[in-house]
Amino acid sequence: MKIREIYQRAIDTGISRDPRGRESVIKDLQRAEKEYSELKPADKEFFDKESLQNPYADSRILNGNGEEDVRTILVGIDIEVGEVLLCESLKKRGDAVDLIVSHHPEGMAFANLYSVMYMQSDILSSYGVPINIAEDLMEKRVREVERRIMPLNHTRAVDAARLLGIPFMCLHTPADNMVATFLQSSFEEKKPYRLSDITGFLRTLPEYREAARNGSGPKILLGSENRKAGKIFVDMTGGTEGSKEIFHSLSVSGVNTLVVMHLSEEHRKEAEKYHLNVVVAGHIASDNLGINLLLDQVLKGSEAHILPCSGFMRVSREQ
Repeated sequence: MKIREIYQRAIDTGISRDPRGRESVIKDLQRAEKEYSELKPADKEFFDKESLQNPYADSRILNGNGEEDVRTILVGIDIEVGEVLLCESLKKRGDAVDLIVSHHPEGMAFANLYSVMYMQSDILSSYGVPINIAEDLMEKRVREVERRIMPLNHTRAVDAARLLGIPFMCLHTPADNMVATFLQSSFEEKKPYRLSDITGFLRTLPEYREAARNGSGPKILLGSENRKAGKIFVDMTGGTEGSKEIFHSLSVSGVNTLVVMHLSEEHRKEAEKYHLNVVVAGHIASDNLGINLLLDQVLKGSEAHILPCSGFMRVSREQ
C-alpha cells in the first residue's frame, strides 16, 4: 500500500463512524469549501487545503509525499523525537520503518487540534442538549484550548522525521470516532444495568483487560458498582475535553452515566455537582481500542507489518 491510500482509508473510515452522522460531516466539508472560495487571493496561501477533503484537522500526513510504498509501520500512541530516533535502531536490526503513525497529533495537526472540538456540539445535541447551549459553551472551551496550544513547539517530532527521511502521519479523531461509536453501540445492545456491568464489559476487551493488569484499567470515578447505569453517553471523541459547564445540560437531558477516556479534576467536580455517574475507561486503553479498530479497516487486504510502540498494543479483530 502507499501512504496516501492508508491515509485516505483512515479518513473515510473515521467519517463512516463519526457519531454526528455522515450528513453533518458533509456539511462541514461544504462550509470549508465555501470559506476557501470567499478568501482573498492573498489569504488562500495560508488556508489548509487538506480540510476540503478531510474534516479532521488533527489527522494529517506530516512528512512524505504520500506516494511512498509501505511494508513496515511503526505505530504509537505518542510519537516524539525519541520514537523517531528509535527507527534508526530498528533499521540496524533489519526492521526498516517505511511509515510512522502517531495517534496523538504532532506538527500542524497538533497546532489545529482545537478546531476539531466543534464537532462536540452536534454530538451533545443528539443527546438532548439544546444546540445553542452546546455551541455557546463549546466556543469558550475551544478558545481556551487554542490559547493553551499556541505557545507550544509543535514541530519537534516532525522535524526529526524530516531530517531522517521517514514518512510520518497522525490519525487522531478517526480512531477516537471508532472507539466512541463501538462502545456506544455495544452499550445500546447490551444495556448494562449497573455501573459494575459497564466495567465488567470493558474488561472483556483485550485493550482494557491488559490495562487493568497494569493498574490503569476501567474505574468508577463517580458513583458506585451497584448504582444503576441508566442512559449512557460515551464521550470519547472531538479533540479533547469539552466545557465543564455542560454537565448540567447533560443531566437535564436525561443522561445518567458518562463513559470517558479521562476526566480532569475540575470536570469531575462539576459532574459530581449534578449527580452524574462517571466511568473512566482509561485513556491509553481507549486509544488502543480505537487505533486497532481503525487499522483493521485500513489495512484490510494488506500485508503491512506493524511495529507497536509508545503504549500501543496491536490486537486484530479480523478473522
